[in-house]
Amino acid sequence: MGSHVFETMGTVVSLAIADAPGVADAVTAVTRHFSAFDERFSLYAVDSELSRVASGQLALTASSDELRSTYASALRWRDDTGGAFTPHRPDGVIDLNGTVKALAMQAAADELLDRGFSDWCLNAGGDVLCAGNQPDGSPWRVGVVDPADRNALLFSIPVDGSRHAVATSGSAERGDHIWTATAIDRSYLQVTVVADDIETADVLATAIIAGGPDALASFVERWSIDVLTVARDGSLAATPGLSAALERLEPGIS
Repeated sequence: MGSHVFETMGTVVSLAIADAPGVADAVTAVTRHFSAFDERFSLYAVDSELSRVASGQLALTASSDELRSTYASALRWRDDTGGAFTPHRPDGVIDLNGTVKALAMQAAADELLDRGFSDWCLNAGGDVLCAGNQPDGSPWRVGVVDPADRNALLFSIPVDGSRHAVATSGSAERGDHIWTATAIDRSYLQVTVVADDIETADVLATAIIAGGPDALASFVERWSIDVLTVARDGSLAATPGLSAALERLEPGIS
C-alpha cells in the first residue's frame, strides 16, 4: 500500500492506494483535479476566477459555467439548511471553500474509479473519502482528531457499505471561520458526519456546528447520515449508527 501526499487548497492531501500499474498516472490526475479547483476558486490567489469576481474585475454573470453552477449549488445548500451553511462571508464576498474541496475530492474519486482502482482512501485536510477495503480485506478506518489535542485521535470509525465519506468540522480542523446566515450556535466544539457522499458530509458537518442541536435533529431526519458531536464540555454524543460502531472503543457514548 503506497501513500501519496501533496499540498493544495491550503491543506495536505494524502491518497492511500496499492501500488499497481498505472498508479503514478492516476496520482498525477488526482493532483490535477485539485489544482484545477484551487486555481478557479481560491480566494488567496488574486488571479483566480473567484478572486476576480470578489474584486469586481469580473461580473458573476460573465463568469464560467463551472463557477456559476458551483455557486448555485452552494445557494441550494444554504436554503436546504435554513442558512446554517452559506457561501457568503460576513463581508458579502462569495466563498465557496465550503463545497469546493468536497467537489475536488469527488472528481478525484471518479477519476480513480474510472481508471479501475477500487480500493483506496483519500484524505484532504481531515475529510475522508474511501472505496473498497484495505489490502487485508478489512474496512478502512478513519481517525478523527481530538479537538483538545490535535496530536491525538479522539476515536476511529470503520468505513464500509455505502456510507464511505467522513467530514469533520470545528475549530480543531478549520479554526473559527464558519460562515452562516444565522446566529452561530456554540453548543458543539466539533462535529463529524458520515454520509454517502463527501459534499453532503462536509456541508452538513459545518451546518451542524453552526446550527447546533436543532440543526442536528432536523438534518438526521432529512438526510441519510450518522453524526458524532463533541460538546464544549468535551462530552460525546452519537446517532445510533455511530454509537454501535464506537461503543466497542469508547464505552458509554450515547
